[in-house]
Amino acid sequence: MDYVKLINCMRCGMCLPHCPTYKETFLETASPRGRVALVRKFQEGELVESEKFLEYVSLCLDCQACASACPCGVNAGELVAEFRCERKQEQGLSTMEDLILRKLVPHPDRLEAATAPLRLYQRTGLQKVVRSLGLLKVFPAALGRMEGLLPKLPEAPLRQTISEVTPAVGEQKGTVGFFLGCVMSLIFSEASLATVELLSALGYKVVTPKDQKCCGAPNMLGHDIEGLQDAARFNTDLFQSHELDFVVTDCGGCGAELKKYGHHLDGEAAATAFSTKVRDISEILATEAGALKEKLKPLPLKVTYHDPCHIAHCQGIRSQPRALINLIPGIDFRELPEADACCGSAGTYNIEKPEMSDRVLSRKVQNVQKTGADYLVTSNPGCLLQLKKALSEANPPVKVIHLTELLQMSLNA
Repeated sequence: MDYVKLINCMRCGMCLPHCPTYKETFLETASPRGRVALVRKFQEGELVESEKFLEYVSLCLDCQACASACPCGVNAGELVAEFRCERKQEQGLSTMEDLILRKLVPHPDRLEAATAPLRLYQRTGLQKVVRSLGLLKVFPAALGRMEGLLPKLPEAPLRQTISEVTPAVGEQKGTVGFFLGCVMSLIFSEASLATVELLSALGYKVVTPKDQKCCGAPNMLGHDIEGLQDAARFNTDLFQSHELDFVVTDCGGCGAELKKYGHHLDGEAAATAFSTKVRDISEILATEAGALKEKLKPLPLKVTYHDPCHIAHCQGIRSQPRALINLIPGIDFRELPEADACCGSAGTYNIEKPEMSDRVLSRKVQNVQKTGADYLVTSNPGCLLQLKKALSEANPPVKVIHLTELLQMSLNA
């Protein structure tokens, strides 16, 4: 860990109003500057590793809202993540962590096989029986929360059904590689299919390599830096083997990780070159606003937008999604209060820290309800999972969809 980054914190407090956990607790140890101070004291030998110390550090959602607010550019979330990665390197992965992060996540075929029973669980009606009888109560709470977040799964993962090359419609403007995120393929395949169709309709040839692996974000969440580096090298080599103008993703978490491959691999030339080509789908579509607007048809909907942390804070993308929504004729766009505040999903945080996650989520739901919107649009699978469940149970319910799904709705209206 770079000690200089730790001592750069001036303790000015600019981060405090933006930190989800501080807003819920008003505890200094639950704030970005508090966590930086704890890690610094540990590095200086003034603190020992205790259960309480680890509890305070792990409370961070790594939403990186603090980085957006910090006048000195200190990224407390990233520093905490680096600290935990270093500790994990010293301790090594547990058997379960090795099974998930090394034996399952990097292998898309195994991931698809692992989710097949879930599709069967839904298709046979067993899910309805289990939920109606409250049978999940007899299982561990974490399992019940995971099942509760599960939306209706597609017939098959998109990786299995999408063509490796989707030709451009009309005159070809360029060639882009499509990075198909694991969760997007397995759960939100309709949104990713809409992404590819939008790019094709705008004149792009889309290459979707079937051999691509997970971006490595779960490894980062699990503090497995070696697994992350393995993913970075594999995907870099795979996509660099094609002649691409850009590499496009519609998953905020994937985009944030892909853009840091050069950093993760210590400035390796190939990884750095790859990262400079990565674009969120909203960045590409925004450059095609004129051509896209000509194709869009009216949608008389009240819509608001939630900024995923991985898009707003990690990638600095804020105006493009809003501009794209406002291209649609008839849209009544309503700005969401605290739009870039975390929804509480944060990877596996909503499973590992359910109480804090629910508190953060409740604040988000209340803000969505204030807008009076019929639809909430966002662009990250974790946010989609978290908000779909919460807002389907709200009164009145609010539909949650991906940005590309909204644009496709307008395109096909």
